[in-house]
Amino acid sequence: MDELKRLVFRLCAAPGTPGDENAAAKTAVEELSPYTQARIDKMGNVIAKMGKPGAEKHILLDAHIDQIGLIVTNIDKHGFIRVDRSGGVDRRVMPGSPVTIYGKEVLTGIVCCTPPHLSDGSEDKVLPVEKMAVDAGLSREEAEKLIRPGDRILFHAAPKSLLGTRVTAPGLDDRAGVAALIRCAQLLSGCDLGCEVTILFSSREEVGGQGALTGAYSVNPTHAVIVDVSFAEQPHVPQEKCGKLGGGPMIGIAPLLDREMVDGMIETAKRNGIPYKLDVMGGSTGTNSDEIAATRRGVKAELISIPLRYMHTPVEVVDLTDLEDTARLIAEYIKGVE
Repeated sequence: MDELKRLVFRLCAAPGTPGDENAAAKTAVEELSPYTQARIDKMGNVIAKMGKPGAEKHILLDAHIDQIGLIVTNIDKHGFIRVDRSGGVDRRVMPGSPVTIYGKEVLTGIVCCTPPHLSDGSEDKVLPVEKMAVDAGLSREEAEKLIRPGDRILFHAAPKSLLGTRVTAPGLDDRAGVAALIRCAQLLSGCDLGCEVTILFSSREEVGGQGALTGAYSVNPTHAVIVDVSFAEQPHVPQEKCGKLGGGPMIGIAPLLDREMVDGMIETAKRNGIPYKLDVMGGSTGTNSDEIAATRRGVKAELISIPLRYMHTPVEVVDLTDLEDTARLIAEYIKGVE
């Protein structure tokens, strides 16, 4: 697991908010290079090819490479930096949090918060993100020399090891999926596959899935496996809606997901002794599956999710064994495709 941990930590350390994924994309290209050549397209997607070119079946493997963050909207007269969401940031954890500002220089700031001694209780309700501000310790004149509207901000938190095979980091949604597919590429490297495989690390999922939409359209696959994260068991969250850390990948079942692929994933997991849980959804999946399945004339799609705690916070948690099992499940499934 040490190599997988290194990979996850390196991916999570690379900044990549929606529409500004270049550093993360370059990191992914480097990590894929021992197994296949990859390129970055106009939308910031990473695209790589494996398997049998021109085969009847063409499987797209997708994981989004962007992460949630903030975008600078303006600087007020006191030098405080006004922001808005860049993806679905959990505003409940923002006040008092350290952040990294990616301006002309990389700066550290703090999301402003009211001291409890001065609170009349009205501040107990968390402000909308667009009413929050970041303090970088600068006057307006100083700030305007280093920061401009459109610059991106991320939570300031480093990846860390927890006990056993669990790790915490910002951006595990969905760098965990990216890491699992890079590991899958390693498992498939050198194999004589009966299908064509395209790996897509798609941009902008957190703001609408535009990278997956354009990437899948250009690649034109017959089938797709989308890897994202889903909820893991934790206090105050209904267990029936969750996977379990260390319990293996979650195999998605939903109206737009292909039942034949679902059954194939279940059979593959059973045959190879890979733990899994079924993840049943009655409507849309809220992932790139929704865009990819409806591309061109339609794509047979399946969703595999990695259990994750504390989604859209700076302390997301996964178990590395789930990433390894996800990689193994998808690799074994692809090996069986003719």
